[in-house]
Amino acid sequence: MLLEDVVRRVNSFVAEAHKILAVHEMAPSRTVLLDETYKELQHLSLKQDELLRQALRCIENKLYRAAHILAWTALMDLIETTLASDNFKKLKKVRPKWKVNSLDGFREKVTEFQIIEACRDLKLINRSKMRVLHGLLGKRNLCAHPSDFFPDYNQTLGYIADILNMIKDIQNRSI
Repeated sequence: MLLEDVVRRVNSFVAEAHKILAVHEMAPSRTVLLDETYKELQHLSLKQDELLRQALRCIENKLYRAAHILAWTALMDLIETTLASDNFKKLKKVRPKWKVNSLDGFREKVTEFQIIEACRDLKLINRSKMRVLHGLLGKRNLCAHPSDFFPDYNQTLGYIADILNMIKDIQNRSI
């Protein structure tokens, strides 16, 4: 009983300390708040879960561009597998010219920008969410290709938070 009480108190102290430290701009405790949002996500595939965990580890190691790329990849995997969940039947209704029969073929033939627009037409997202996704894609592209964009800690936390919120929103909708 005594040990359980000590462990409970230590965990309570750590959680409270992170909440206090998280208000300071460069405090690593701010990633703990992302961890809490991350824990709210449900039904992630093993791949999506691992990609998001790697993105969080990148933040801890100050690899901010890599964190952007990994988080985006997890989001796109969720979107693509959602669209493929009915063997692309609903997608083919809004994009009849797209010849997609497999997830790998879909990923090779259709750009992420086009996939986002198709999500809007399928009512998986609305117009404003589509614009947010296009903006997140633009930042991912800046990180994935040679550019003068070097996101800092705060920008990366914001980007990951936006990705996690978008994942949660998509998980709560169905096509």
